[in-house]
Amino acid sequence: MTPRVLVLRAPGSNCDVETAYAFEQAGATTERLHVNRWLEAPQLAADYQILCLPGGFSYGDDLGAGRILGNQLRHHLADSLAAFRDRGKLILGICNGFQILVKSGLLDIDDEQGPAATLNWNKSGRFIDRWVNLRVASDRCVFLQGIESIELPIAHAEGQFLGRDDAALDRFEDAGQLALRYAEADGGCNSQPYNPNGAARDVAGMCDRSGRVFGLMPHPERFIDRTQHPQWTRRAKFDEGAGLQLFRNAVGYFA
Repeated sequence: MTPRVLVLRAPGSNCDVETAYAFEQAGATTERLHVNRWLEAPQLAADYQILCLPGGFSYGDDLGAGRILGNQLRHHLADSLAAFRDRGKLILGICNGFQILVKSGLLDIDDEQGPAATLNWNKSGRFIDRWVNLRVASDRCVFLQGIESIELPIAHAEGQFLGRDDAALDRFEDAGQLALRYAEADGGCNSQPYNPNGAARDVAGMCDRSGRVFGLMPHPERFIDRTQHPQWTRRAKFDEGAGLQLFRNAVGYFA
């Protein structure tokens, strides 16, 4: 079966085209859909196997990164999203999409006190655009299967993952949800801080307890071809961008 991917866009989304292309390169068929079309017909998600929330600045991040679209999903599409996840399907949020997932309640971070984690302004107080090294810290996440480490670009201002307290972080850790971490470069040659935004426990990505809902701040869709790496002419030849494997894992899940 060729899985169908719904790439959800909203005013301000700007990574939907390349994200759809990445899924297509991995063997899926994709459709980019405005959130208003889904609000008009909540049942349409049943026709897809993968939902992706791409990067960008949904609604201009006017009330905080991802907050408006996250609230739309939480308050108007909660039943449709719950049914989607409960049928064993996959949900991916990249950068702004991760911010949306955190605010939508899909990542199993809420408890009786409310959300136990959030994404805050980078510790530097500035927008950061650079490449980072990452390591996979859990075997739970479907999208990260077979990956131990990976290098990807980031571009965000509100990417600092924070837990309410150590107890909440311990709970996520024990459940295998803190799946992707910022890491030192293998050769130790990177002069920049390996954790670019001050994230608690170096968290760059988090999954829900099932491992089928995953949000990450780095952009795998921006490294699916080797020529997208800034050092592609100086490094030992590699056939493709490392980010493509995340999309292949999602497509392969339905093989």
